[in-house]
Amino acid sequence: MTISVKSINTMLSGDIRQFMENSDRQLFNQIEETAKILCKNHIPAVLISGPSGSGKTTSAHILRDILCDMGISSHSVSMDNYFKPFTNEERKLLPEGKIDLESPARIDSELLSSQIEMIIRGEKVEIPVYDFKVSSRSYNGNFIQRKKNEIIIFEGIHALNSDVIRIDDDNTFRIYVSVRTRVQNGEIILHPSKIRLLRRIIRDHIHRGRSADETLQLFESVQEGEHKYIMPYKKRANCNIDTFLPYELSIYRNFLESNGMAIKNSPMTSDLIKILEDVKPAESTYLSEKSLIQEFVGS
Repeated sequence: MTISVKSINTMLSGDIRQFMENSDRQLFNQIEETAKILCKNHIPAVLISGPSGSGKTTSAHILRDILCDMGISSHSVSMDNYFKPFTNEERKLLPEGKIDLESPARIDSELLSSQIEMIIRGEKVEIPVYDFKVSSRSYNGNFIQRKKNEIIIFEGIHALNSDVIRIDDDNTFRIYVSVRTRVQNGEIILHPSKIRLLRRIIRDHIHRGRSADETLQLFESVQEGEHKYIMPYKKRANCNIDTFLPYELSIYRNFLESNGMAIKNSPMTSDLIKILEDVKPAESTYLSEKSLIQEFVGS
């Protein structure tokens, strides 16, 4: 799908709140259709994958809430909690950039797979908690025990990798989420990966204190990891969800300008900059609390 900057600006010139509400509803409708399939087929576990900046976490939460509204209790679990703690040797290599942080080998697949199987069988399981600041995994009494017809949602970049989650496909429903819509402005067509890059720039600034330049420096390696570890498995998905929201570029432009952030012009960013220059800015005060892009611009 392709949407033009002209059409985005036209919709922003009308009732902004209604435009944003309609955009959110389009995304919710996609997830709601998936929820209907899950309710009909009584599938115990859902696996949500997608590249960085795709909105996996919020998609999982939206799905959980929609299922709840349908009378199906569910829980969402981040696969980040199953990262392996660094060894002393790995800690030494980390500052040198010699550890592949995107690799599926970073996930404790044995623990993850065994816990998913236990959950499917209805056994009581204590979900670990991973602290990225000190690279340690602990347990704090977060137990899950699936009751009849309950659904457990696992989300993470490696969720569709059968070498990471080694359980029978018949017991899972697999979802791939990402930005799929392209934004066009004259001859310029912005690839979906650049929209995800913008999401990362905003999120990294708010939550990790990174400048736009620092996030851009990581972009190529992140993309390399996506093509190597994530894209090959999206064909395993039972359904695909486009998480693009037509108003989001306007929110990002306003955020960058309000915070005095500039994206350095380069062959990698020239198309992104030209698109942002022409799209109308919009304030985040118009955003719904349930908007998917709260994951990136929220505090």
